[in-house]
Amino acid sequence: MATEMITLKLETVFLKEIDGIVKVRGYQNRTEFIRNALREKIEQTKMNEAMMQIAHLKGASGKKTTDAELERIRARVFEEFDRKLK
Repeated sequence: MATEMITLKLETVFLKEIDGIVKVRGYQNRTEFIRNALREKIEQTKMNEAMMQIAHLKGASGKKTTDAELERIRARVFEEFDRKLK
């Protein structure tokens, strides 16, 4: 996979916090930590979008929804988001 270089400016205090985490958590370097943090943020964003979609679907239903039906809806929403975000 090809990579591109970006420039990122951080306050010294913030960078020192990152360096501390890199050292304690065993990351190879700052770049590895930042990539991992960005991946986690992307996954969190996907999850939040999926949960909003589920809430919308649940609220749109005029009838009582069973747990099994909610699970099927959740699975369908995750599949749709996965297809859209790839």
